[in-house]
Formats: sequence, C-alpha cells, structure tokens
Amino acid sequence: MKSMQRSIVAAACVALFGLAPVYAQPVKIANLVELSGTGATAGTMFKSGIELAAKDINASGGILGRKIEYQTMDTQTTPGVAKALAIKAIDDDVFAVFGPVFTGSVVVSAVETRRAEIPNFTAAAGAAVTAQGNPYMFRTGFSQAMSMPKVARYIAQGLKAKTVAVIYVNNDFGKPGRDAVTKALEPYGVKIVADISTDPGQVDMSGPVIRARQADADAIFVYLNEEESARALRELRKQGWTKPIVGDVTLISQKVIELAGDAANGAVGHSEMTADAPVPSIKALRAKFEKEYGFTPDHNGIKGYIGLYMLKAATEKVGKFDRVAVAKAMHGMTITAKQEPGVLLDVTIDANGDIDRDSFLVEVQAGKVVVKEILPPLGKK
Repeated sequence: MKSMQRSIVAAACVALFGLAPVYAQPVKIANLVELSGTGATAGTMFKSGIELAAKDINASGGILGRKIEYQTMDTQTTPGVAKALAIKAIDDDVFAVFGPVFTGSVVVSAVETRRAEIPNFTAAAGAAVTAQGNPYMFRTGFSQAMSMPKVARYIAQGLKAKTVAVIYVNNDFGKPGRDAVTKALEPYGVKIVADISTDPGQVDMSGPVIRARQADADAIFVYLNEEESARALRELRKQGWTKPIVGDVTLISQKVIELAGDAANGAVGHSEMTADAPVPSIKALRAKFEKEYGFTPDHNGIKGYIGLYMLKAATEKVGKFDRVAVAKAMHGMTITAKQEPGVLLDVTIDANGDIDRDSFLVEVQAGKVVVKEILPPLGKK
C-alpha cells in the first residue's frame, strides 16, 4: 500500500513540477577532425555537419531513445596526432568515430578504430581509405573510383577534349586522384600531355600553371586542396588561360569560390554533393546550416550531416548498440531518403564501405554554383 502511495506521489510531482524521468545514458560519438593546419577548411565543415545532425537527431528523440553526446578533437592535420586521438576515443568507450577528413590521417587512425571494432566514418576520398579491407570503415562521400569516371566522361564526351594537363597535390589525396582520373580517361583515348605535381599548402602556383600552358592541352584538370585550388584558379586567369578548367568536388566547393572570387567563374566539376542542388531536402539543409552557423555548407559539411544519419539508420536496423553488428549491417545496405530523410538522397553502401548515389555536374557562374546535370549512381545502368 505504501509503495503504491509513493508511486502516486512521484507521478503527481512529475505532473505538478515538471520533474523529468531518468533517461538512458547518452551514446558517445568522437569527432576527430582537422580544425587547424592545411585541412582546417574541410575539417571544420565536416565537424559542423555532424554537430548539426546530432542536434536534429536529439531533438527527435535520439537513436533508439538515447541522445547523442559528442566530443570534438583537433587532429591538427597530422597523422600522428590523429592516431593518438583515436586511442583516446577508444579509451572513452565511444560508440562510433567520425573523421579524420584527410586521407593520410584517417588511414593511420583507422588502424586503432579497427582494432577496437568501432565503426569509423570519413569524408576522405583517397582510394587507400577502403583499400585495406577494414570492415569498420565507411565513407560518407564518394571514393575517387566513383568520382573520376564521371569526370572523365564529361572531359571526353562533354568537352570533346583530346588532351589534358593534370595539376595535382602530391599527397595521399592527390596522388590516387591523379591515378584514378588517368585510368578513367584511357578508354576514351584522352591523352595526358602534362602531369604536374604540387606540394601540400603550396603558395606559388605560377610554375605549375606555366607548365600546363606550355603543354597546350585542350583542358586542365585541377585536383588540389581548397586553398591551393583557389590559388591555381587565380594564377590560371592571371596567365590568360581561357580553355576549360575541370575538377572534382574540391575545385568547385563553396570555400574555393569565396577565395578565388571571379577567377572561379567558368570552372566545371563533378560534385558528389552541393548545397546548390535542386533537391528540396538539400535546399532545406542549406537553410538550416545558414541559420545555425551563418555560412553555406560545402560538400564536407553535408557529408558530416549525412554520416550521422547513416549510423542512425544502421543502428536502428540492428535494434541495439552493438558496434560489430552495426558495422556488419551497413555492408550492402541501402538507406532511402524516404526511410531516413537525414541521408538526403538514397544511398547504397558496398562491401568495402564505399557509397554510391546521385551526384552533380556543376559550373561556377557569376560566383554561384549552377547544376548542369544530375548524374545517376555509377552502379545504375
């Protein structure tokens, strides 16, 4: 009788005074990103997307009734620091790790998350990320193997180019990208007439641009990090280059457009994700980003947002917080936007942790990204 009375009193207190019941412990996520160093632009964007997704997911009840609690740590764009932070995240018993964004860092840090059997999500495009057979590694964006065939098709069929000069950054992102676009161009018979490497963070782009101009190619393919891409565009315009400038998502990203100014106009690229896409869900996310942060998201920002919803969908499919089971469930999984609106577009995850979905061919016009074509998934015949 007394027990029943206590229960009635407790219920009355909740009703009268708004005392909240005890909820399940939050699910912990580690965000290992480049907040300083050459990767700061990409890392800051990725971080913002993850934090916004966590806010939205928590507002709608969390994952399986548990709220997301995240910690963000700066890798300083240094592989050794990224590895140390991954170990710290493991010691903190996180459910999943997001980042790093740079290929060279995530390849190193993922050794630790794999050993601990923790799902690890990244926006890195480098081929090495999923070439290690790591069953706990998942991309939130395209690999170069998915992007470059679409770039090559445009160069060969859209531009009718017979020769191309390639300017790339000599690191774990740039080198495999250069290899992938070269391989993708071969079936079309497009010849690489200048193969030009640059250093990460390179400030003076006059030398590479001079070499590219001397090759007299039909087009230039630029594959650099954000700041270097802007410098290359400015130098190309300064030296009077008027032929097509083509790239992948980095070249035509929001940050590059801001840094390059008018020099970005006319640049064309394949964009795995753009805030300017004529898709209602992406338009809505852009507005939400701008309200929350005061800036427009680039592909890395949107990929961070999508990534957390990929984890949510897989966890809810498994029905429990089991890291190994969640990672296993993701392989071969298709997440539709109807099922989980937070992924924005239907996405399929393959056996390697790579994804496939719609993407976009875009051009910079008057300082704005204009979508020229929506490209279907590479696996769609």
